[in-house]
Amino acid sequence: MEPMRGLDAKFLYSETPTAHMHTLKVAVIDVGGVPGGIPVEDMVALLERRISRLPAFRRRIVAVPLSLGHPVWIEDPDFDVRRHIHRRRLAPPGDDRELAALVAEVAGHPLPRDRPLWEIVMVEGLAGDRVAVVAKIHHAVADGATTVALLLQALAQGPPGAVSSPSRPEPVPSRWRLLGMALAAHRARLRRLPQLVARSLHGLREAEARRQAARVRPPLPLATPRTPLNVSLTAERTFAMTTVPLDDLKLVRRTFDTTLNDVFLAVCAGALRHYLERAGALPSRPLVASVPLATSPSEPRRGGNHVDNLYVSIATDVADPVARLVAISASANSAKDMRAALGNDLMEERAEVLPPQLYSLAIRTWTRSRLADHVRPPVNVVLSNVHGPSETIEVGSAVLEAIYSVGPILEGIGCNITAWSYAGRLHVSVLGSPRSLPDPWSLVEALHTSLAELTEAARAAAGAPASAPVA
Repeated sequence: MEPMRGLDAKFLYSETPTAHMHTLKVAVIDVGGVPGGIPVEDMVALLERRISRLPAFRRRIVAVPLSLGHPVWIEDPDFDVRRHIHRRRLAPPGDDRELAALVAEVAGHPLPRDRPLWEIVMVEGLAGDRVAVVAKIHHAVADGATTVALLLQALAQGPPGAVSSPSRPEPVPSRWRLLGMALAAHRARLRRLPQLVARSLHGLREAEARRQAARVRPPLPLATPRTPLNVSLTAERTFAMTTVPLDDLKLVRRTFDTTLNDVFLAVCAGALRHYLERAGALPSRPLVASVPLATSPSEPRRGGNHVDNLYVSIATDVADPVARLVAISASANSAKDMRAALGNDLMEERAEVLPPQLYSLAIRTWTRSRLADHVRPPVNVVLSNVHGPSETIEVGSAVLEAIYSVGPILEGIGCNITAWSYAGRLHVSVLGSPRSLPDPWSLVEALHTSLAELTEAARAAAGAPASAPVA
């Protein structure tokens, strides 16, 4: 039994009937080299053999009575991997749009709380000797960087007969034991509270000083325009995905001396500008993006969240794509500097003292009031770029062709664009709701238009012909 960390618990408290706090991973697997394909039963058996490598996927939550403390994790005494695996079949030959529609359907349902917080949908019927594995994982279990580590751990070929982290099912703790643990945790938090308050105040003063002195000041929360993306949600989801060459982004990065993440943000910014322009809803003020930031990127990751957010102006008011990229890079650098002054670990520390009842009540009140339809959002969009495996992954004769990932959307923040790099390509997912993003494919099309503008500008700056291939 293990008490849940405050930041992980915060993702549980943030979940409502219309804001589902799970992430999605969509793996497209080429099974053309496997005679007869891979039967679903064989894939289930593979998961059963390797689940011992993923202790985070065997744990379920147990709530503290009256929400007087953060929940605890226990090794599920009733764990059965088959309760988490479902099977769907598209009408063959299924294409990417049909797969995306199924992913949207899967995304629109919350995970049950009476078992470990994940499920997998095996999808058959795809064209081209392919199958898809749609994994739904609650954000309380893992962030993006942790999920990469878990994926590699599950797929790695261990020595024959190797077994790690054997299952040790635990009985559900009594209410008195849960209350005792919560009380002990509260005492520990109270002892740390004065130091946390002092660090927070010092960080705020230092961050504001740097913000005032910065050449480019990063935006503050709520300093945002309203757009059609920023509305209250329904439970349903919309989803689309696409793939772009990573070399195109690297060319832009080298040419204009920015980071790869700056280029990704600029591609998304250009796409959002085109999308909102076509809708006649492009605001004169720039959109502000929440950009997740790993706070402990070098630590071994076996579960949980170590993440903070940057608030970055993405310069959607700038027409020229190169000037937009330069502005985004400057805003991102200022945001990183301000966040470092504030303390990258303070978000995790503050989450530890979060009162569960008050936070959950605030989230439910915000959702039921539908105030997101009337007030400025804290940010306009979530943009995330996760560094995935650089080499092609093979499991026997099956080849992992693509992997798409996306995190949740929230009330008033109805668009999430997430990219995973894998084997020389960038796989991009777009998640919305019917109210905020009724046609995600239109935004996907705009992503390609935006990237083409930047690559053409990079080739022109390098003196190469506009149609020259990327080296």
